[in-house]
Amino acid sequence: MARSFRPALRALAVAAIAIGPAQVAAAAPFLPHQALYELSLVKSRGSSPINSARGRILYNFTGNACEGYTSEFRQVSELDVGEGKVTLSDLRSTAWEDGSGKSYRFKIDSRMNDTDSNPVDGIAERTGDHITVKLKQPEAKTFTLDGSTVFPTEQIQRIIAAAREGKSLLELSVYDGSDNGEKVYNTLTVIGQPIHDDKTVSAPDPATASEQMKGLTRWPVTVSYYDSEAKKTEGEQTPIYAMSFELYENGVSRSLVLDYNDFVIAGALGKFDVKDAKDEKPCGH
Repeated sequence: MARSFRPALRALAVAAIAIGPAQVAAAAPFLPHQALYELSLVKSRGSSPINSARGRILYNFTGNACEGYTSEFRQVSELDVGEGKVTLSDLRSTAWEDGSGKSYRFKIDSRMNDTDSNPVDGIAERTGDHITVKLKQPEAKTFTLDGSTVFPTEQIQRIIAAAREGKSLLELSVYDGSDNGEKVYNTLTVIGQPIHDDKTVSAPDPATASEQMKGLTRWPVTVSYYDSEAKKTEGEQTPIYAMSFELYENGVSRSLVLDYNDFVIAGALGKFDVKDAKDEKPCGH
């Protein structure tokens, strides 16, 4: 079984990118931070079971609503697929998104075992009722997307805004540059009841112990990703994958669960460091 774990890029883009306080009323300020998630196999399904899985995701986030948001992501994973076969995956990405959701730049590079890398490099610009995407790699190409499509940070902004309004469902089309840089995903987000800071945590981690996270509300969230092209021709769809996590109002996430249909992986927050934001200028400066 060959898996690139490329969907985890979307998982962390959704789960860990901080939000812009200027765009979500009364939200907690964004939190520049670095998070390390330890990956482990929860369960395996289907006719080709996974024997074990391990790995790490390292995520860095900086920026603000005025200067834009920068994220750096790396996931290294190892899957034991049986019969002495092990699949190694290394995924790296960097992205920058304008604070108002008008521009998105991305570079993604993935490797599987000893194969050559598969780079994706491009920029997406929102103009009027459409988005123009210009790819440099894997090949030079320009195309347009529907203007209702959102980028990852705006997706997070809308999820948290919906949660604060007490909504339980949110549907969005999302573009993040993953796969070959041409795919748009339809997403369905299910939002649970808010978890307040005074509630006892059954499995504490560095986020729940951090002084910077004290007093913040978080929500249990599940986001399912669907192939937008397949939905046009097929009936009831199974998501390509789904992820669950607890999302704080400042954009930090904990307790990740990534469901790839034939196996499920947990991402426990093993390390959490708050970055110094003193050099970041407030809006209007």
